[in-house]
Amino acid sequence: MNVWNERYAGEEYHFGTEPNAFLAAQRDRLRPGMHCLAVADGEGRNGVWLAEQGLQVLSVDSSPVAIAKARALAAQRGITMDVELADLTQWDFGCEKYDVVVAIFIQFAPPGLREQLFSRIKSCLKSGGLLMLQGYTPRQLEYRTGGPSQVENLYTEVMLREAFSDMEIVHLAVHDSIIHEGAGHDGMSALIDMVARK
Repeated sequence: MNVWNERYAGEEYHFGTEPNAFLAAQRDRLRPGMHCLAVADGEGRNGVWLAEQGLQVLSVDSSPVAIAKARALAAQRGITMDVELADLTQWDFGCEKYDVVVAIFIQFAPPGLREQLFSRIKSCLKSGGLLMLQGYTPRQLEYRTGGPSQVENLYTEVMLREAFSDMEIVHLAVHDSIIHEGAGHDGMSALIDMVARK
């Protein structure tokens, strides 16, 4: 995971400090006091925003550099959130603990690991809990404005519908949109958004 430490090194926030636009658009689905897990939350931009909405947030990431920056961002904004260093291939997600799981661009995971992560995400959600997920589709390989270069790590509508067929898919949209998220995600992007309820 040294690549992530390198990516997050320095003063700048690689993906910026503002929340992901898709996540921010889901504000009406959120309620103060909800327990929320932000998976692979990087430098904390999404976790901090969720905490600002009054949620009780656990932000996890595998990079010590990112974790330190997430804590600094939370302190700078004057909010409290739990931040934990976690190797997500080994980490215990728990069972029926969270009202919301946020998984924004967690596409470091190849198919085998992705299946494990999706399974653990489902298990850790309470009944009625929401998964908010955004990722890149294979067309992103043409845009090259962020995300992995391995096509097998990217999401399609069919793949997500199949992976979450045991949940109620509340919202699923495939679209091309311009995003500005620091140096890491910048420009026209091939995106897929999903909200699913357990």
